[in-house]
Amino acid sequence: MPEPLVLIDDPAPLVRRLTLNRPTKRNALSNGLRTELFDALRAADADTSVRVIVIRGAGSCFSAGYDLAQDPDEPLPWAITRADGGWARHVLQGWFEMMDLATPLIAQVHGYCLAGGTELASACDLVYVAEDAQIGYPPVRSMSSPDMAWHVWLMGMRRAMEAMLTGDSMNGTEAVQAGFANRAYPEGTLETAVIEIAQRVARVPPDLQALNKRVVHRAMEAMGMRAGMRATADINALGFHQRASREYFAQLARGVTPALTERDAGFGDYRTTPTPQEAL
Repeated sequence: MPEPLVLIDDPAPLVRRLTLNRPTKRNALSNGLRTELFDALRAADADTSVRVIVIRGAGSCFSAGYDLAQDPDEPLPWAITRADGGWARHVLQGWFEMMDLATPLIAQVHGYCLAGGTELASACDLVYVAEDAQIGYPPVRSMSSPDMAWHVWLMGMRRAMEAMLTGDSMNGTEAVQAGFANRAYPEGTLETAVIEIAQRVARVPPDLQALNKRVVHRAMEAMGMRAGMRATADINALGFHQRASREYFAQLARGVTPALTERDAGFGDYRTTPTPQEAL
């Protein structure tokens, strides 16, 4: 039997932990991984013995984003329209579903948290990061604007604009200052800190906690968060029709790794510099 793409355990009473398990692919979000993840999320949300869910990544990072070398035979986790912009609307459906779960979700982020990986973390209710994590959305340099434009809502106009116009990353400490994450910890203490926080969250009765979570989301929705994300998802679709994006996809067809390396070479980051783990 193939190894599960999502590992499931209960590291503390009332705490369910889901571990993205494609470490050799930097936990790239394939259709298969997303299917298993959402199956596990729904099961945990329906389990009365679970009061909080932690999502983390196996190996060197949380997730480097969507799988650009996706197995075309892997079925999608749910239906997708063939109309232009279908992909962004498809992934937004999943992130909004996570927001609508009654159970609080915690993202435990270390190493790379890029592109679709940032979307997964943003869909969680709490985000705790390693101080040396690398959090960014490099596809804006070569492909299109984000599928899920979380940047303005979490970081404000100026920081969001800088992120959009450069594709640069933040480390964990910067991510807290920007508003993406709650707190940053040395990587060696991150897991212990997350479990301690999860246990504090689990002390609140789940019927009240579901309302507490809903208050924050309803307030953001009243300010237009979901409408804004849906509107910017349509702009994402326009990006794929631009000459620069079409040329980039031709490069990807010749090889994903060389294309990503060339994309970032002029900026001197991501694949062109070692991660903190690789530098050791």
